[in-house]
Amino acid sequence: QRGPGRPPARARAQDEPRRALKSEFLVRENRKYYMDLKENQRGRFLRIRQTVNRGPGLGSTQGQTIALPAQGLIEFRDALAKLIDDYGVEEEPAELPEGTSLTVDNKRFFFDVGSNKYGVFMRVSEVKPTYRNSITVPYKVWAKFGHTFCKYSEEMKKIQEKQREKRAACEQLHQQQQQQQEETAAATLLLQGEEEGEED
Repeated sequence: QRGPGRPPARARAQDEPRRALKSEFLVRENRKYYMDLKENQRGRFLRIRQTVNRGPGLGSTQGQTIALPAQGLIEFRDALAKLIDDYGVEEEPAELPEGTSLTVDNKRFFFDVGSNKYGVFMRVSEVKPTYRNSITVPYKVWAKFGHTFCKYSEEMKKIQEKQREKRAACEQLHQQQQQQQEETAAATLLLQGEEEGEED
């Protein structure tokens, strides 16, 4: 006896959503949110889909999608409203510096300044074709953060300078050893020639 196969075409058609009754589109930083109110045989539902922009030339990556039945929309709205009241931005942030980016090898680093209820912050993102990692630095530690970067930059310069000096010393020693070997070989040949001349 065969196991359960695919649902009949009519059943599948009943479950498939029809054209969106209403759609909304939001953009927040590098994320896009698509909200579509749809309806199928089982009733109405809200589909929320998120995509993430990985940076110029890198395209977007497919994010998560959830489907919320109409019966849960009120609870979802109330929970979302509470989160906004507790953690959302209360007012428009003051003027902030524009973001910037730089490319190193096959990586790109983005520096974006933002603001929320807790203050101004900088999000530093490391982007490669296969992934994106980010850290958030609060404004109050920018000076310490920058000082730490400068300190390590100076230390790396000293380390690299010592490495260059060490390589130069090694190359000089190698050249001296090679020159001594050549001088020794030449003296040996000269001595052998003198001995052969005396024998003649």
